[in-house]
Amino acid sequence: MATLYLIPCPISDDTAVADVTPAANQAILDSLDYFIVENTRSARRFLSKSGYARAIDDATFVELNEHTTSPTEIAAMIKPLLEGRNAGVISEAGVPAVADPGQAVVELCHKHNIKVVPLVGPSSILMAVMASGLSGQSFAFNGYLPIKEPERSKTIKRLESRAKAEHQSQLFIEAPYRNVKLLEQLLKTLQPETRLCIACDITSKSEYIRTATVVTWRKERSMPDIQKRPTIFILC
Repeated sequence: MATLYLIPCPISDDTAVADVTPAANQAILDSLDYFIVENTRSARRFLSKSGYARAIDDATFVELNEHTTSPTEIAAMIKPLLEGRNAGVISEAGVPAVADPGQAVVELCHKHNIKVVPLVGPSSILMAVMASGLSGQSFAFNGYLPIKEPERSKTIKRLESRAKAEHQSQLFIEAPYRNVKLLEQLLKTLQPETRLCIACDITSKSEYIRTATVVTWRKERSMPDIQKRPTIFILC
């Protein structure tokens, strides 16, 4: 039986692959010629920057993303593994299968008793928790919040209540072009003493991470420029 490797890649385009890819990862990467990827173009670019030992044009790429909705398509992706061919899963950024479509193929591999091996690499979620100063003993990633009102405000208040009752950091994200609008809603909805972390462009040269109480954020003369920049929000 083959092995499915979960291969992390840089979160930011200005981060060198060598800075986040251990030698052990590279050796595994070089051994593979079949990849299940979120985006073929970005995966090929990652392989090229990594110094992939094989000819990239000889490798096989199949895409698993938000457009892959058919169970038949996903089942076809693991057929080579059932036949003994190792494979690697590559996300567009960071670790695959966490807030990422790659989870679907990992789930199917477990159902077929295919070995799954996660490799070490950058995770924006964990790195945001690490740098936030908020609870790292108990935290929850909630993905995207509802877009429309009143569902959005209700969800923010529910997460705030949970954070206080359970002493649990609550993480969530937004489509980058809606970051500013979400931040405005958070500062309007949250209690003054609630702590809010904004972690933007993690591992990039423009990285910005700051935690402060909501009342402190409200007093700021200007907010951080997070429009169209990958950002993780944490409240506790």
